[in-house]
Order: sequence, then structure tokens, then C-alpha cells
Amino acid sequence: MEYKPLRVIISGGGTGGHIFPAVSIANKLKQLCPQTEILFVGAEGKMEMEKVPAEGYKIVGLPIAGMQRRLSLKNLMNNLSVPFRVLESVAHARRIVKDFKPDVVVGVGGYASAPLLWAATGMKIPALIQEQNGFAGLTNKILGSRVQSICVAYEGMERFFPAEKIVMSGNPIREILSQPATPEMRAEAMEFFGLSPEKKHLFVVGGSLGSGTLNHAMEHWIQDGCQDGEGVEVIWQCGKYYKKEVDNFMQAHSHVQGIKHFDFIGRMDLAYAAADVVISRSGASTVSELCAMGKATVFVPSPNVAEDHQTHNAMALVRKKAAMLVKDSEALDDLLPTALGLLHSPERMEQLSKNAEAMALRNAAQIICDEIYKLV
Repeated sequence: MEYKPLRVIISGGGTGGHIFPAVSIANKLKQLCPQTEILFVGAEGKMEMEKVPAEGYKIVGLPIAGMQRRLSLKNLMNNLSVPFRVLESVAHARRIVKDFKPDVVVGVGGYASAPLLWAATGMKIPALIQEQNGFAGLTNKILGSRVQSICVAYEGMERFFPAEKIVMSGNPIREILSQPATPEMRAEAMEFFGLSPEKKHLFVVGGSLGSGTLNHAMEHWIQDGCQDGEGVEVIWQCGKYYKKEVDNFMQAHSHVQGIKHFDFIGRMDLAYAAADVVISRSGASTVSELCAMGKATVFVPSPNVAEDHQTHNAMALVRKKAAMLVKDSEALDDLLPTALGLLHSPERMEQLSKNAEAMALRNAAQIICDEIYKLV
């Protein structure tokens, strides 16, 4: 295939699970043809407005907001404003498309992708969406009938989209997380985090924003005296939102050894490399990274996401004996004992690791970019 220069708008965001795949697609497009011009479109005030420029790409924000499910006066006022913001965002999106003149638009899910792709498809611009989850999000379900191609990461997505438009691509992930760790990486990880190579290692990660459930399970385990924790060291990413609470907790339990806590970890490759077992939420990008790196994982799907898609993501692995699952409601008492039981069962760890790696789709960004070029 000839990779000629293109003008591409990539739209979406809201969480790292949308942003990292979007950036991976952009990076691959630039790798295939450095003259390609890319514009990101996000939602004002969301994390993509900070993360995308940090990756070297220009981004424009739309005044879009989503419906809030929890009842409060503030959320009620927000929800009343949503239809007006949608109309304003679609009008703004039309101006962006008219000014940038893209050859193709790509939606990765999240608030901003709906008005941008709605406007672009109405202007007869070829469009592709990438659905990261095993249960399609509302935005992508709405857009499915308007776009030409739908790249997915899980089987059975004909439930949500026209079968003839579906392309099995997998989720684009960061290059640095696309292969199992080498012994050299593991040695670097031990030094980077100040860990002992002789001990077993658990990595607890609640996603880019952190997880109250995982943090409370850790605190509960520490307060109980870290039973069965002998010979185990923990890397704990608690999230920026929970940093103060966890800092205070760990200060009050400063006698506890072998637990390294961080609000954010920049070197996720080394955190995964150090881990024998991972405890994690089951956002789509995280699941794809854990498969690519072949990690034995205990998933705790977040109940606070639309259509419970994290449970669908996790169950795709659990059904193939490639991961374990603990319900959010049972995590306080069951999570750490389950993870430690796995940590002390080398055969089970090896089985989960091998089966997870067998499910990895490592050339997702290339497949998606080829689809983009086919549309053009």
C-alpha cells in the first residue's frame, strides 16, 4: 500500500483509555508518512487537552459535556445544559472540519467524538471509529450507521454494529508496552523501584485516575497486618485524586515495609516488568497492555462506567482462563487474598500469563491505519 500524505482529524478522549489509542494511531500515521497532518479534537476541560499537546500534537476543544447519572443540583443543572452544548459543539465541529479540510476523520470514543463525527459524516467526509471495549459505548453505537469502517478489539461486536463494517484490529497500545518484559527490563525495574529480586511482586493499579475500591482494599489488608504478605513487595499506584488520603494512611502505618505507593507512575513498562501478579481495573487499553505483556492479572471491573463495559472486557479473558475476576462489591475482603493466593501458585500464574499473551493483538495501530488509507 502507498502511504501518501493525509489530513486527518482524530476525535475523542475523556480518559487515558481513549487518549492513548488515539495517540498510538497518530504516531503510526506519522511513521507511515511523516508529511501527514493531524489535528485532534477533544472536550474542553478534559485530560486530552493536556495529554495530547504533551505528545506533540495540536488539539482543539469542543464545549461538550456528558449526562451525569448521580442526583444532585449541580448535576441537574449540567444535564439541562447538555442539549445546548451538543448543538453548539456540532456547529463548532462543522467549522473545524471546513477549516482543516480533512481527508478522513477518526473517532475513538468519548464526549468529543460524537459531534465531530456527526458533523464530518454529514459533510460526506470518510470516517472510521475505533471501539476499544467488549460492550460498545453509546457514542459509537450512534455513529456506527454513519461511518464506513468500525475497528474493534473483541469478538461478537455484530451485536452493536453492521457486520460488514467491522474490522478486528485490537486496541492500539504504547510501543513500550507491546512485548513481555525481558530479564534486563526486570532487573532495571528492581533498581528503579528499589525492590528485592528475591521477593515476589504485586502491582496494584487503578487506572489513570486511581480507584477508591482498590485503595480501600489495600488499606484494609495493611490494617489487618498484611497476612500472607511475607516475602511480597507491592507497587501501588493510588491515583492523583487519592494521593493525600493514601499519603496520610501510609504515614500512620510507616512501620509497614515493602509497599511503594505513588499517585502516578510514568514508567508503566517497568511497573509491569517488576510485577509477578497485577491487580487492575479492566479498562480496554489496560486489558490490551496486560495481554501484550503477558501478565497474570486479577481484574476488578469498575461498576461506575456506562453499560458495565469493564466487566465485559474482563470476562473475555476470564472465559479463556487468561485472567481472574473479583467483583467490586467483594474486593474489600477478597481481593488481596485472591491475588496473594495467585502469587503463591506458580503453575496458575504461568497458565494465566500464557493464555493472556495468546490473546494479544500487537499490530492494531497498523491495521487501523491501513483501514484509514482504504477509506481515502
